[in-house]
Amino acid sequence: MSDWLLIGLTGALIVLLLLTLFGIAIYSGLFTEVVVSAGLPPIRNITVAYKFMVGPYGDCGKLYMESCSISPKLCSIGVYYDNPHTVPPEKCRYIVGSILSEGEERPSEEQIRLFHKFGFKIFSFPAPSHVVMATFPYTTPLSIHLAVNRVYPCLDSYIKERKLCAHPRLEIYKGNQIYFVCPLARQGDFYVPEMKELERKSKAAAAEAEDAQTDITGADTLSETSSVSLEATTESRETSVATSILSPFSAGRNRDETDNRSEHSYSESGASGSSFEELDLEGNGDGEGLAGLTPDLSSAEDQDTTKAKWTKAPIALEKERGEE
Repeated sequence: MSDWLLIGLTGALIVLLLLTLFGIAIYSGLFTEVVVSAGLPPIRNITVAYKFMVGPYGDCGKLYMESCSISPKLCSIGVYYDNPHTVPPEKCRYIVGSILSEGEERPSEEQIRLFHKFGFKIFSFPAPSHVVMATFPYTTPLSIHLAVNRVYPCLDSYIKERKLCAHPRLEIYKGNQIYFVCPLARQGDFYVPEMKELERKSKAAAAEAEDAQTDITGADTLSETSSVSLEATTESRETSVATSILSPFSAGRNRDETDNRSEHSYSESGASGSSFEELDLEGNGDGEGLAGLTPDLSSAEDQDTTKAKWTKAPIALEKERGEE
């Protein structure tokens, strides 16, 4: 009986533990409905003490603990600048810190000195006119994990369906609520100086790379064009001279040989189409070349024709007189 009793107590404890965990999950917001809306922001202009980091978003918990340990009563804030689905984790940029003041309230000089002592910097964010936002209960540390896994997909779907420009992503831990805020206007005002400097360097590096690529491409193109032009000019001149020298002998060659020579010169020299047309026209002018190359033969034929005409003329006159 003692063994069965021990097994029963163990089973009951396991069931109670599972029910407790399930209750904590429910209390942390497991079944909370996520409602995304666009409208006025939940906060006004704020002054924050922050630390800027580059790396996986999963490492931000240490900064939250550090800022809360400095002043536990202040609200915490995190600003995430990159989409972790498209940017490698080691390149994601974000800030984590505490809200020192809101609205017309001025931050305490003592708090500023305290945060400066631990390496935090001070920056002010304006109050955006319109935002996309959602809330999630902040009752236990588990609420943070549930909120991240449940709220961000809903925010992404809402923004994508309506084709909105909403960035960066702000997480504000205020009271027992987590506010997820995406500004729809004045987004650049939420970029801290470190972020702006990285953006400037990134654009400068991209511009330099583009200029270098353009210079390399331009130099290669120029060198290739120059070499082709020089080669074409040299060979076209040689071809012209050779053609003028060999033109008496080309009259006795057939048309195929002339066409083959023209195409071969064009492919080797890389000359333009006009040069090829000039060579082709030279091949077409075979009749003119013959007339210019055999002046004696043409003149002799003309003389024989003239003599024949004058010889036949008196004979025709005598026949006409005899008939009369």
